[in-house]
Amino acid sequence: MTKQASSVSLLWGEEPFLLREAALQIVGDRRVTEVDAAEWQGNELQDLATPSLFGEPRALIVTDLRSLPKEAMTELGAYLASPDPAAPLVLCCTVAERGKPPAALLKVVEPVGQVTHIQLQRKELEPWLVQRARASNVDLTGPAARALVDTIGPEAPQLAGAVTQLAAAFPGQRIGPVEVQRQFRGLGEQKTWDLCDKAFGKDLPGAIRSLRAIEEGGDEALMVLGGIAARLRDLIKVRSLPDKLPPAQLAREAGLRFDWQARRYQQQARNFSMDQLVTIHGWIVEADKALKSGATGDVVMPDLIAAIAA
Repeated sequence: MTKQASSVSLLWGEEPFLLREAALQIVGDRRVTEVDAAEWQGNELQDLATPSLFGEPRALIVTDLRSLPKEAMTELGAYLASPDPAAPLVLCCTVAERGKPPAALLKVVEPVGQVTHIQLQRKELEPWLVQRARASNVDLTGPAARALVDTIGPEAPQLAGAVTQLAAAFPGQRIGPVEVQRQFRGLGEQKTWDLCDKAFGKDLPGAIRSLRAIEEGGDEALMVLGGIAARLRDLIKVRSLPDKLPPAQLAREAGLRFDWQARRYQQQARNFSMDQLVTIHGWIVEADKALKSGATGDVVMPDLIAAIAA
């Protein structure tokens, strides 16, 4: 997944985590400024084009490009008419499943830059995990990588976090399927994480598919509901914090473990007002009462998921 550096790069795909990792590979060890498109101030491109007082190489990464204000698109078009060849500009555009970058964006980038689709197929997950572990001096075997995918699921951020957990739990050890099972025993909750990502990401078809997979796996509806409630609490914490906090600070103040988790939860929280999140809390309370009063999960849960995702 290593990409050749260029002055202007547009990276697009479904997974923000992978887009950002690819962007960091492109900029290398340059002094990089990273900005969320929704927090665009208007001086980012000017700073990129202005020579540094200390002559240090610089770069700019813009994430969540679909949130870029209209006036910022005008600034971007003007900059791309004559981009600084020594200062990489990397634009990250997250798209929906089977989606494409906006045509207007492609029109201004393609003549001067490199457009790259960043994706990780299911069949690529295991070698990607082994390679990622090796880069972090973690001895992860191929069967262990397969066990991780089977246990955690196919989401790259969660898998990357799992490798970090394994490294901390088994320092200096060769990690096989046994160690994976010991560390992640009983993690049916990973499926619930995927369900929450889809539901709070407003992906109704994906959320329903995820819910069906959970039901087929025989997980208890009350346990799944508890996972949804936990995610909602995290989103409420994130929504109550200033929107412009850097991911690392946001993670600390919201009590989250990883920066990528803070970025993802912030994106999900933006789909709802605080009042809407409070309303969803009320729905979860009612669903809990219904399940404990004898209602079945196959009746209660689809209604709840549809209400959240729709």
